[in-house]
Amino acid sequence: MRKFIIPIIAAIGFAIAIYMVSSSNKPIPPAMPVAQPAVGPFKTFIAGAGMIEAATENISIGAPTAGIVTDIYVQIGDYVKAGQPLFKIDDRDLQAQASVRKADVEQAEAKLVKLEKLPRPEDVNVAIATLRQSEANLADAQTQLKRFESITQPGAITQEDLSRRRYAVQGAQARVEEAKARLDLLKAGTWQPDIVVARAELDSAKAQLKAIETDIDRLTVKAPVNSRILQIKIRPGEFAPANVTSTPLMLLGNVDKLHVRVDIDENDAWRFEPNSPAIAFARGNADIKVDLAYIRTEPYVVPKISLTGEATERVDTRVLQVIYSFDQSKRPLYVGQLMDVYIKAPPALATSTDANAAVKQ
Repeated sequence: MRKFIIPIIAAIGFAIAIYMVSSSNKPIPPAMPVAQPAVGPFKTFIAGAGMIEAATENISIGAPTAGIVTDIYVQIGDYVKAGQPLFKIDDRDLQAQASVRKADVEQAEAKLVKLEKLPRPEDVNVAIATLRQSEANLADAQTQLKRFESITQPGAITQEDLSRRRYAVQGAQARVEEAKARLDLLKAGTWQPDIVVARAELDSAKAQLKAIETDIDRLTVKAPVNSRILQIKIRPGEFAPANVTSTPLMLLGNVDKLHVRVDIDENDAWRFEPNSPAIAFARGNADIKVDLAYIRTEPYVVPKISLTGEATERVDTRVLQVIYSFDQSKRPLYVGQLMDVYIKAPPALATSTDANAAVKQ
């Protein structure tokens, strides 16, 4: 029995190996696609992947100054007008500075008004009274001097007393002139250069207040154009950076009329003609198709960044981007959706001679 067991086991293993090899050589049936791909509507064409975008292009909204978001004024899908507030950054520190600047403006205004209204009637009355008192003192000093000068009896007064009376008259006369000058100065009002300086100080205070108010206004981010809110990636209480981010705080655009940005491989760029007919098919449903209207060609060929996920897709290439528009009424098409685009084009050149001729043209 031992002589037959090993050969029998070997034979069974050999039979199993033959069965496994024969079963593995059967062709694998191809997997059915999730959706039937679109078929080119033209005999010769350029095929490219198209990305739906807003007519204004997709506008990424950022924050002018880093800070905490306190309020969100819109929701996804809202239609907004140019200048309408979108969200607000915390501005309490600037509001405090604005209060100080407002006080400075009020102080400068009060100072200017005071200078422009000078002299006060009360001050003029005080100056007149001071002048009258000085004149009275002068008259008294002159009377006393005359009395002393009228004494002719020798030895009745000394020469020193007479000189003192004369000096008293001169001092009283100087005080009268000083009082007159002060009155004239008061009646003349504020010196014009002082008013100019006060006005300059007021303008400076207003400018500083305006700068603070401008900074406060900038912290309320507003819509740049009439558009629709496509994305919101910020919430109240979150920190909004001021630098460029990979994900915008908000994304918006004018969707009254949608555009398709088509990537044409650089190898096919020479075949593209702006006025050629073009048709776009929706990914996943080839029955949804739209006729495209040429808008413009962006003349700078850029590296390909919009990936479709196809196995045959090349990523180490550059593409010519062409913008088309279409009527999206009653069609389930959305911004950011991929489209299969076919553009009618002449056939590819078969010979190098024809290619050189096309390059020369």
